[in-house]
Amino acid sequence: MKTKKLTISSLLIAIGVIAGNIIFIPVGVAKCFPVQATINVISAVLLGPGYGVAIAFCISLLRNVLGTGSLLAFPGSMIGVLLAGILYRKTKMNLLAVVGEIFGTGIIGGILAFPIANIIMGKKVGALFFVAPFLISTIGGSLIAFFILRVPRFKKTC
Repeated sequence: MKTKKLTISSLLIAIGVIAGNIIFIPVGVAKCFPVQATINVISAVLLGPGYGVAIAFCISLLRNVLGTGSLLAFPGSMIGVLLAGILYRKTKMNLLAVVGEIFGTGIIGGILAFPIANIIMGKKVGALFFVAPFLISTIGGSLIAFFILRVPRFKKTC
């Protein structure tokens, strides 16, 4: 079972890094990636919060190393998938995983991006500047994941 989870994790990381180069929405100083939210919800449901956080971290790290990402990807994606995974583990409801991802990435991650942008990146923005763009990408990506997870064959993967 561990080999299967690692294989699925690797595939999700590859999809996240490659699709991140193709599908993104520039909003302010951030690059918003709906693909990340999709992968967050799918990994939270299929693999759990631990694997989900590791996948989000790897995607964010690789995108930054390759020059296609932003430091702002770390707080949103990791908190969103953690909350999605915890809510799914407690309830076994895909919808609550989606809600966890949206709240974790859109609200909490958007607020936590402020000090990173301000202190580390030197961008002078308001404290809630990132909430709207993070919400836009996470709502879109989370809804895509919700519909993907409704496919019967997809549920049997793990």
